[in-house]
Amino acid sequence: MKRQMFKLLVKLNKLILPSFYQKDPMKLTTFQKVILGFRYWALTNSLK
Repeated sequence: MKRQMFKLLVKLNKLILPSFYQKDPMKLTTFQKVILGFRYWALTNSLK
């Protein structure tokens, strides 16, 4: 159940949140780093 919830969250992230692919993480703003961290957290939990 938990894994399915995170898989759904990852799909929503792809649709709603911007992607920071090929951008230098050191040049991102604080808000962009939060979004990047949230996407990473959801992805890693969906793979467990």
